[in-house]
Amino acid sequence: MSQTVRTRPEGSAQALSEAYDTALLDLDGVVYAGGNAIAYAVESLGTARSGGMRLAYVTNNALRTPDVVAEHLTELGIPTGASDVITSAQAAARLISEQVPAGARVLVIGGEGLRVALRERGLEPVESADDDPAAVVQGFGGPDLPWGRFAEACYAIARGVPWFASNTDLTIPSARGIAPGNGAAVEVVRIATGAEPQVAGKPLPPMHRETILRTGAERPLVVGDRLDTDIEGAFNGEVDSLLVLTGVTDGAQLLAAPPQHRPTYVDADLRGLLTGQPEVVEADGGFRCGGWTATAGSERLELEGDGEALDGLRALCAAAWTTAADGTCELDGGKALARLGL
Repeated sequence: MSQTVRTRPEGSAQALSEAYDTALLDLDGVVYAGGNAIAYAVESLGTARSGGMRLAYVTNNALRTPDVVAEHLTELGIPTGASDVITSAQAAARLISEQVPAGARVLVIGGEGLRVALRERGLEPVESADDDPAAVVQGFGGPDLPWGRFAEACYAIARGVPWFASNTDLTIPSARGIAPGNGAAVEVVRIATGAEPQVAGKPLPPMHRETILRTGAERPLVVGDRLDTDIEGAFNGEVDSLLVLTGVTDGAQLLAAPPQHRPTYVDADLRGLLTGQPEVVEADGGFRCGGWTATAGSERLELEGDGEALDGLRALCAAAWTTAADGTCELDGGKALARLGL
């Protein structure tokens, strides 16, 4: 796929909730963290919805069913129906259904989210490699998934059964810190079998296709906190994206982002949906946003001026991404980011 290389965040005269018809929102790190709503999320999403923007929640976590996710969001104060939730389990189930006969058995290595998604597509979940499965699907099964489940996957794959994975995120956030994600479990099976799974979740196209099919979005905006899943998924789907800084991505990672990880817009949190976005313009041999001007020196990024920290970050992104072109910026931005408190 050939795309124009983004060299600066874009501006928007309209509030993003007016410029786009549907927000495709990641959950962990965007809407909630550790089960609790992130600051400003409930109010911002309520205002965006009341203004006519559709809200859809797109998650790589295949463990929970859409009903359970919707119930949790509603309890947080964000009224949500199951049809507003799109999971990597659903994307994986559709991918499998296109390659196996109707009613086929599928060996499930994971949780209830996968089983519900398979039944929705007319497939029969089974538990053993001896149940004559037509496919194996692997998704996050929680911290207590027995080791023997990986062995069942290996037995089936060794017999030539095709292998699918809901996603390959190596880590997942938890209330106690960062824990191994489904990608770590997929690596166990990959090492044991030498096989490669077909992957459905973000940032790959099956997840974007599933989301568009289920929402009917015509002008979607992907909203996420991770460069390597949310923003890259938007890049692969050729749609715009908003990075919020409430999750895992920090300023240094953003400045070093290669083209597929560069968001259209950057904001602090979900309040960014309700406002326009300031323009970044070329000025004085560098890039200006608000009261800040950023330039690329010989060894580091330089920042002059004063004003909103986010404007300084946007200007620094322009300087870093322009210097890097289609690569990764190697200039030191630490001093400039420290000045912004980022």
